[in-house]
Amino acid sequence: MNEITTRILKILLLVFAVVLASTIFYHLFYTNYETENASLYEDSVVSTFQGVYVRNETVRRYNGNGAVRYCVDDGAKLGVGSVIAEVYSNEEQIDLRRRIAEKEDELSMLSRIENPGTSENAQPANIAALIDEQFKSMIRLREHGDLSGACAARQNLTVLMSTYDKITDSSVDFHDRIVALEDEITRLSRQKTSPDEIIRASGSAYFVSHTDGYESVLTEDNVADLTPELLSEITDDGNLPGNPENGMVIGKLIDDYAWYIVGVFDNTQLRLSEDDTVTVKLESFPSDLRVRVVSLISAGDVTRTKGVFRCDQLTKEVVQHRTERVEVLRDRVKGIRIPRSAIRFKTMDVETEDEEGNVTTVTENCRGVYVLVGERPEFRRIDVIFEDENFCVSSLDAGSGFVALYDDIIVKGVMADGE
Repeated sequence: MNEITTRILKILLLVFAVVLASTIFYHLFYTNYETENASLYEDSVVSTFQGVYVRNETVRRYNGNGAVRYCVDDGAKLGVGSVIAEVYSNEEQIDLRRRIAEKEDELSMLSRIENPGTSENAQPANIAALIDEQFKSMIRLREHGDLSGACAARQNLTVLMSTYDKITDSSVDFHDRIVALEDEITRLSRQKTSPDEIIRASGSAYFVSHTDGYESVLTEDNVADLTPELLSEITDDGNLPGNPENGMVIGKLIDDYAWYIVGVFDNTQLRLSEDDTVTVKLESFPSDLRVRVVSLISAGDVTRTKGVFRCDQLTKEVVQHRTERVEVLRDRVKGIRIPRSAIRFKTMDVETEDEEGNVTTVTENCRGVYVLVGERPEFRRIDVIFEDENFCVSSLDAGSGFVALYDDIIVKGVMADGE
């Protein structure tokens, strides 16, 4: 290669480098559009309202004579013939059975402590660790409002502490106390008399020991007739007293697992439809509940919809209430966040497929955005699954021709208008 050829090649390389640098510099500083990355959006949409609980309930009564001793707790599941309550001629018989139950609990606890296997195999260090764990469990249960669980944890804590005393101090002996308790239980049991009346469940049901007067008003059969005005008048303590002429109330039986939440809420953001399955949060119950949307009826304006939700999970916390604050959450929205300033419309041919698989081409005015592909803007359609006044969310898997995650969306510029 001679010297002239070498010089020509050097000049050409220099010109190419200058042109390339100028192009890069121009596109860095003189482009007419701004872009925003198509980022992932994930959130839940929530609406809060005052919910009213509707259940099929049967009030149980007795003649009002004597004292009632309940044999089951509120929210207990009953079978056919299960004993709900016993009626005695006076309070003394009820108090007697309470004292016997307390003695039997103490006897059971001390018998566990005195079990030879407990003291022979237990190690002080292990017992001390269990005491600390059981104490924390009792505090946690109490803070969560689980009083029955806290009482059980307290009894276990007492057993552990007494066991620790016994294995670390040979003088500790509960034998005499056990004998005294057995004698006391035998003596008290001789004073028991049969109840004047035993109240049983006629079928499978949940039991609640109090009524609020709404039992015949809020039923599954008339749930569609409940107006927003009536719903707003319902209180948690009840305002429809029972009829005293029909006798004294023992409580009520809830006939089925299924129950309903009815209330007026704003559906403009949730955009629920009938038969949707959503999540609700209740003030009285710490866990989420899954419910099905039974019906949605306009209650006067676009922000007021009367909704009926069916739930098949009944808990002892829920049966204690007739109305409380409810949060309904639509399933988490997950998609591509699209700023509203970037949305444009373009008339284009779109292929559609019917139920039989036939493909046809139609011309539509499509909603979408322009994205930067290399140095050129290209139109991409959007499949909106959620929107508000500032942005909308497009589906992640809309397919070919739609905006994709991490595309450079043009939000401002000449080419963003499609010109």
